[in-house]
Amino acid sequence: METYVSMTGWVGSAVEYRCLTSADRSYTTHHASFRLAATPRIRRGGAWTDGETNWITVVCFRGLAQNVGSSVSKGDPVTVWGKLRRETWEREGETNERTVIEAVVVGHDLNRGTSMFKKNERPQTYEEPEIGDLIEKVETPEPPETPEQEDLAAAAREDRLALA
Repeated sequence: METYVSMTGWVGSAVEYRCLTSADRSYTTHHASFRLAATPRIRRGGAWTDGETNWITVVCFRGLAQNVGSSVSKGDPVTVWGKLRRETWEREGETNERTVIEAVVVGHDLNRGTSMFKKNERPQTYEEPEIGDLIEKVETPEPPETPEQEDLAAAAREDRLALA
């Protein structure tokens, strides 16, 4: 079971983008991360004040990482949706821990400004044949069957007729 969360806030650090290649150079993956800050507004004694800021690390992989690296900057208002994680590590005998969102979706918060969307170009996976090649293929007759293939086809037709 995964825990998915949604968080809206401000990008609090520069986006760190890296293109990682395996040791044997068999594959490449993209990684981007940034800190997301969300400060709640709290009403105390008839006045609004800032609450304590929540800081979350957001990590992105593959195509999302590439798009975040080229689209998101420090100070941008964003909405993030993804898997909630806890990361722990030890450094100099001290255990450290942080909360991470492994992003599935990252987008600008359009309540706070405008954004211009640019669709990614899809790589073409096949080469389109020329129309002349297609016409020639359709108009070219099939080669004649060998006598053995003609005998098998006739036997199959006879079998179908006998069953009907």
